[in-house]
Amino acid sequence: MEYVSQPLSQPWGAAFSIDLRRLTVLRELERRGSLARTAEALHLTPSAVSQQLAALARDLGVPLTERDGRGVRLTGQARVLLAHAEVIAAQLERARADLAAYGEGGRGTVTVGCFSSGILGLLPPALRTLGDRLPQLRVDVVEAEPPDLFTALDGGQVDVAVAVDFAAAPPHTDRRYTREDLLTDVLDIALPPGHRLAERAQVPLRELATDAWIVGKSLSCCGAVTRSVCAAAGFTPDVRHDVNDWAALAGLVEAGQGVALVPRLVRSLYTHRELVLRPARGEPPSRNVFVAVRAGAERDPVVAAVLEELRTAAARVSA
Repeated sequence: MEYVSQPLSQPWGAAFSIDLRRLTVLRELERRGSLARTAEALHLTPSAVSQQLAALARDLGVPLTERDGRGVRLTGQARVLLAHAEVIAAQLERARADLAAYGEGGRGTVTVGCFSSGILGLLPPALRTLGDRLPQLRVDVVEAEPPDLFTALDGGQVDVAVAVDFAAAPPHTDRRYTREDLLTDVLDIALPPGHRLAERAQVPLRELATDAWIVGKSLSCCGAVTRSVCAAAGFTPDVRHDVNDWAALAGLVEAGQGVALVPRLVRSLYTHRELVLRPARGEPPSRNVFVAVRAGAERDPVVAAVLEELRTAAARVSA
């Protein structure tokens, strides 16, 4: 597989155009760092990704990738182009929003991507109110987390992304998105009945260093947050069970198979469970929940309505 690294002749004269689909592939390569991961994220083959990048390089007359060992890296010209790509994408979203605002609004379909505990604890009140307010609006919900959630947001498969800040999420400075913090979700300690610390009003996390732990997958937001919280407390958890389903996790804790951290967003699931929920001593472990849309899309009246109801629901949950 060949990658052009030498200067190319610039084929364009007065007319200059860019295939936005190919530009999306370049943006994803910047995020993913390899052809294989880019291909997986975009549901393409590595060969197809390479062909799209080569075609974009030919269209523009500049090299966009160069060899880097067994992989590729972006050229300086590619990074110049990507800086403009963020502006182009945001302006297109503004144009779409202005066209939507020209009509009566309140119609159409919005797809919300959200992590599992957000779907349980945050979306239902927002969707109920939104249904009363805009009965002709269809809202689809998909369960997803970064980085796949933001690949879907970039590609238009998702219009509104609700996520947790952790390593796989985009930084606050990412200009591709307009984002807003919604709430701080505190994590409590779930203990089996009869646990040695169950009678404590607050539980020091460090005293659970020798316990078996039930933790989500390492690439999931809760799995990553739990591991980082334990590391901050001075230990690596002995993970006996990798479980992402909150009801299943509660069942394992109830059965005495380990301890866990559970977000207050899903606390209603545990009301009738025979397990003990205790706050951690000191500064409570927590995670930041935020919402993001493509830069410029916040002006779309339908998207703006969804954002408004998410803010209201988040305020109620926090209260």
